[in-house]
Amino acid sequence: MGIIFKRTKILATVGPPTSSPEMIENMILAGVNGIRLNYSHGTNEDRVEQLKWIRDASKKIGKPVAVLQDLQGPKIRLGMLSENTSVKKGDEIVLDYAAEHNGMTFPVQYNLAEKVKVGEPIYIFDGKVRTTVIEVPSKTAIKLRVENDGTLMSKKGINLPDTDFGGDILTPKDLADIEFGLTQDYDYVALSFIQSPDDIHNLRQILVAGGSNAQIIAKIETKAAIKGDIMEQIVIASDGIMVARGDLAVEAGAEVVPIVQRRLISLCRKHGKLCIVATQMMASMVDAPEPTRAEVSDVANAVIQGADAVMLSDETANGKFPLETVAAMKRVILYTQDNVPVSPLHDYAIAKNVQLDAISAAAVSLAEQLGVDAIIAETKSGATAANIAAHRPNLPIISVTSEMRSAQQLGLSYANRSYVRPDSEEAGFDLFKELKQDGLFGRGKTTVIIVSGQQPGIIGTTDTIKVRVLE
Repeated sequence: MGIIFKRTKILATVGPPTSSPEMIENMILAGVNGIRLNYSHGTNEDRVEQLKWIRDASKKIGKPVAVLQDLQGPKIRLGMLSENTSVKKGDEIVLDYAAEHNGMTFPVQYNLAEKVKVGEPIYIFDGKVRTTVIEVPSKTAIKLRVENDGTLMSKKGINLPDTDFGGDILTPKDLADIEFGLTQDYDYVALSFIQSPDDIHNLRQILVAGGSNAQIIAKIETKAAIKGDIMEQIVIASDGIMVARGDLAVEAGAEVVPIVQRRLISLCRKHGKLCIVATQMMASMVDAPEPTRAEVSDVANAVIQGADAVMLSDETANGKFPLETVAAMKRVILYTQDNVPVSPLHDYAIAKNVQLDAISAAAVSLAEQLGVDAIIAETKSGATAANIAAHRPNLPIISVTSEMRSAQQLGLSYANRSYVRPDSEEAGFDLFKELKQDGLFGRGKTTVIIVSGQQPGIIGTTDTIKVRVLE
């Protein structure tokens, strides 16, 4: 009986029901591998506290956990309204960056007059109220024609599917949040409403200048990001992708989302990048203790397509059944991976490191031919383990690294279970003996493949595949 754990990982969002040391520990025990801190809500004080709880729980349980700082981006919202306001088809309303709510003039938290053009659509309240720009009457105001009856409320989101933000997607709030994040222990930074690879390069410069080794997750949720070959360029520029299906559905149309999801997962696998599928995976569990059949199919499809991770948003941030949701998601992942292989991928890119990619592919092929129990990867930066994961082996990858950051980042990587140990020539074999002794592989003969380098602790020296057997 070999080692069993889920290969597709679970990323969960912290919110009021889960913002306590006990709940964070329980979520990790229930199967969560990464935690998302959503910078659209909460304060920096909350973040410091939550981060400490996550790291304490991770240490106590002995399981490296990835923590993701999710920037709000230009998630434009209405300001505070004096009351909920009904609008009718044909009404003309004004959104003004410099005004209070007064009749049909509504405050907005971003100066849209600098960005929008007459004729562009603007969707308010997740697309429930659709409007078209008919005039830009001042430097701070835009006039819209309402296309359907609806109600406007305070702080509801605004989507601008055809508006070009001209590379200006980092808002003053984002810049302040990044600055704060540089002082904190984040493994990933997620960038919202990306329109081009330049958005990632800009963030990368800020992170590197600030001494951060956090990796960048590009959230795909705009029309611009899925046009032509822009999508692949964004995948190549980033360290990973989040298929942000909620805003993508409003911006580009719900019907495009399943196809974009499938294409993005394939591109991430092709280029060896992390892929997270997000939004409404088990949305009904916000209020119910069981998922719907459609939600179970949705999670199973992401597993079959080969996503690294599936994400819970409102389910754990605002839901009544956060732990039950994690448990349900874990059951679906385990049953799916045990009964259906991941869809094959015939389009691998030549990796930046051709030697590493060839060794990774050979290790996976050999592991499957020999029917081994696991692949053990000695990795400093995590690149070797992530590269093996890109080939979606049908068995566990056990990573051993001397870097806690790498171990935490690998928490979201497909099929990876990471351990932190000092660099040594036999780090992989020593860990194998330790885990065998601890009973992780069960009784009887255990065979593993160890992928390593001749110079332990030096990045980019992976060059060796060994087969090791323990009785």
